[in-house]
This record gives sequence, structure tokens and C-alpha cells, in this order.
Amino acid sequence: MAYNVYFEDVTVGDELPAWSRKTDFMNWNRYAAVNDEFVYIHMDDEAGRAALNEQGAFGMGNLRYAYIVNALQDWIGDEATIREIGCQFRAINQKNDVLTVVGKVTDKKTDNGEHCVFLDIDVVNHNGEPTCPGKAVVVVPSRG
Repeated sequence: MAYNVYFEDVTVGDELPAWSRKTDFMNWNRYAAVNDEFVYIHMDDEAGRAALNEQGAFGMGNLRYAYIVNALQDWIGDEATIREIGCQFRAINQKNDVLTVVGKVTDKKTDNGEHCVFLDIDVVNHNGEPTCPGKAVVVVPSRG
């Protein structure tokens, strides 16, 4: 659901609407099929345990990156642009985790005619633990 955010409506401290997905083999398979990312540690519990994850197979870091992109795009709408995203994969996405993209506006400014909004972002698991902290810059339209 796109919100169509405008520069004048954004305030430092605003929070991104929570955007969640439960992850499991079905989600990982769908992502792997689209991106040709069938890696055993993400598809097979034995391979996951061999990679030192006691619970078995685990989710792809890049899937969490895709979740960030989707959350930002849903928030800013079709008239805006995601200019930059940077994140670090800090924790494993276990099977059946509920992951939620969260973010907070840290700054906003007009630069070379572009209305830029800066955010701290993360993907937290169902225990509220950060798994993928980062930053993002989006360019949104002005009402003027």
C-alpha cells in the first residue's frame, strides 16, 4: 500500500510504517527461484547445521535487503525514488522468523533541487532483535 509521502509532510523523528513478513522455506524458495540463489545453506537443514547454524537452514541476507526496498517503496509511493540503501547483515534469519522493517527519519534537506529524506533502517526479528541495520536516502516530491 503506497502512501505517497511529500517532503513537507516528513519530520525528523518520523517512523516508517512497520512492514512484516514471516519467513520460511516457501518464501526462501520463491526468492531463490527469482534470483537463481539456490544455495544449500538456505535450502537444506543439514547444510545449515554444517555451516554452524544449529537450527538448520537459514534465510538469505539479500532477501532482507529486498524487504527494506519493499518497505521503503510502500512508504514513499510511486512518485518518489529510493536513492541509496546500505545495510549490514548482523544476525541470522531463522526459519519461521517474523521479520519487520523499521526505520526513523534522521534528516531531510533539499540538494540540487531534490528533496532528500535520510533514514536509519533495520530489519528486526519477532523478538525485536536487530538483524540488518543500515541507512537509506529517498527522494520524495514536494507539494509545491
